[in-house]
Amino acid sequence: MILLSGGTGTPKLIQGLRRLIPDEKITVIVNTAEDIVVSGNLVSPDLDTVLYLFSGQLDDTKWWGVRNDTFSTNETLKKLGINEKLMIGDADRATHIFRSELMRKGTSLTKATMQLSAAMRIRANVLPMCDEKVDTMIKTPQGEMHFQDFWVGAKGEPDVLEVNIKGIEKAKTTREVMEALGSDDKVIIGPSNPITSIGPILALKEIRGILSWKKVIAISPIIGDAPVSGPAGKLMKARGFPVSSLGVAQCYGDILDMMVIDERDTADENEFPVKTVRFDTMMTTVEKSEALAIKILDLFRDIG
Repeated sequence: MILLSGGTGTPKLIQGLRRLIPDEKITVIVNTAEDIVVSGNLVSPDLDTVLYLFSGQLDDTKWWGVRNDTFSTNETLKKLGINEKLMIGDADRATHIFRSELMRKGTSLTKATMQLSAAMRIRANVLPMCDEKVDTMIKTPQGEMHFQDFWVGAKGEPDVLEVNIKGIEKAKTTREVMEALGSDDKVIIGPSNPITSIGPILALKEIRGILSWKKVIAISPIIGDAPVSGPAGKLMKARGFPVSSLGVAQCYGDILDMMVIDERDTADENEFPVKTVRFDTMMTTVEKSEALAIKILDLFRDIG
């Protein structure tokens, strides 16, 4: 089973899926366009959330960082006059240092992630979407800013005029991602932000072409006219898509075989360009995540 993932919605689904499928049969291709260097080390938020989930370290009250982490280094840096862009815990920082030290010696992001997975005794196949540096940039009335500066620094408050993925035209689909996609015909696009979490993955060369031959099911992160969490609404508007599950389906286009929307969604299923089903997609407990995962796995049997 292959999943395309950002940092919150899809990991919640993975949490339930793990109760049904052994970790070694799960591959997660993760967005890296929100990565940023903080205090000299590469922070890869979406990758780390997935790694911490599979290694049993994730703080699932926040869906980022390490459970019961301390923040001594971050607090000491503040006293010295350095305010980091992200609030980084001490154990979390160790992950960033491990990754960055390998990359400073010439190791690719993919290989560094594989070494992290091995060190954390993760059996799942966790892969960054590419090895090249790619940045989601948000154009606002105050100027263009990195996604982390927009979402964390400015708390997502500025109006969004444009969303650009800097460097995506030079990024290449890795051999590891290609091999993973070649080994399984079932792909889940999780309920992550369609513009800044899933969009960069789909923007990579060859990905859409490969997915057009797969069985692809997407779960909408939008209910009615509002995202379950995060800035997806503003970002979808900036890209010209309606803020709705229908807008998500239009964003993904013809790679989809089936769309899952929430049972509370007011959308008209007849307007969708793809077969649409309704389930409870609010994964507020691991049991609800498992229940949704069961239904999604059943859907694959209906796809010819």
